Amino acid sequence: MKESNFDRMVSLASETFAAHNDPDQLNVTEESIKLLEQIHPATLSEYNEGDGPVVWILLIPTNISLMNEFIEEKISESELLNKTPLNIKYDALYLCSALVLPEFRKKGLAKKAALDAIFKIRKDYPIKTLFTWNFSKEGALLSESIANHESLPLMHRERRIE
Repeated sequence: MKESNFDRMVSLASETFAAHNDPDQLNVTEESIKLLEQIHPATLSEYNEGDGPVVWILLIPTNISLMNEFIEEKISESELLNKTPLNIKYDALYLCSALVLPEFRKKGLAKKAALDAIFKIRKDYPIKTLFTWNFSKEGALLSESIANHESLPLMHRERRIE
């Protein structure tokens, strides 16, 4: 039996990030999903080709002060999410993750999904900065492309990319 796209995306997330082994990373749970949706409905996005998701994008609107704490490694991803206050004017946006099934890569789908979500978020909040913590060269290129497209400065937390 063929594995569903949803199951493949879950496996890809686990392989790529191994969040369960890294306390600095956000472990996406029902609780964190509820909090993300309270911050903004566009924080979690997907692109679906009809057989389930082939792209997942996770964005966290927050404030520049928390962004700086995260970049300086004073707080973790989970703390970034949990410390982000509700119902404020968010001015920083964290591109937390972008996952694409292998056969759908290099088609611009992640960028399109991210830009669509950012457009919705920017309708509600005066986002002034984009920031990332890249886990791959492809992630670094995507975040640079998005920042350039949106005319946003790009900040990043350092991670050795292999």
